[in-house]
Amino acid sequence: MDLPLAPFLAALDLIAAVSFAATGALVASRKELDILGFVWFGVITGVGGGTLRDLLLGLPVFWVEDPTTVLVCIATAIAVHFAAHLIEYRYRYILWLDAFGMALVSVVGTLKALDAGAGVTVAIAMGVITANVGGIIRDTLGQEPSVILRREIYVAASMLGAAACAALEVAGAGREAAALAGFGAAFVLRMLALWRGWSMPAYKSRPGRENPPTGFETDT
Repeated sequence: MDLPLAPFLAALDLIAAVSFAATGALVASRKELDILGFVWFGVITGVGGGTLRDLLLGLPVFWVEDPTTVLVCIATAIAVHFAAHLIEYRYRYILWLDAFGMALVSVVGTLKALDAGAGVTVAIAMGVITANVGGIIRDTLGQEPSVILRREIYVAASMLGAAACAALEVAGAGREAAALAGFGAAFVLRMLALWRGWSMPAYKSRPGRENPPTGFETDT
């Protein structure tokens, strides 16, 4: 039996926001910011992707409608502020937490878009946007290399999870099965990529023709 949509998505959104807020706060710890810096990074990372998703779908922004997520992000950031020194290898934790949050919100964004009446393509795009925008803002503000500018399998993992979730949901496999499959696909691919050092093939510059045709040549 499927779980009711609203509570199910709300729970996933909240868990994902906590995961992302923790990654934002850990970046703040690496930058040795004050507690307000931790809160800012935690909140903007936790709600950034979902905010853009809701705006694009024409839905009420989730944290404006119910500020619980923002409050939880603030609490998470404050907790990390006092506990970050206990984490010896902070960047490793950032990667794991980020992968967990990415996989969750890929599913949340996809299902929420489908429920709003979006087609499969748009739903997958919403899943990817939800999963990546918060991290992009975090990395930009923290002057960290953004995931979309590195040859890492991150956006691709999010896209795979969103696609798996959307395909199973549309096929009628059930809400829980679609969410679990989407989460698993995104998380496992991201973890394997980190463990094995996988990356997407990059474009290689090649010498062009010395005198490329312009399309305006005329015979004489």
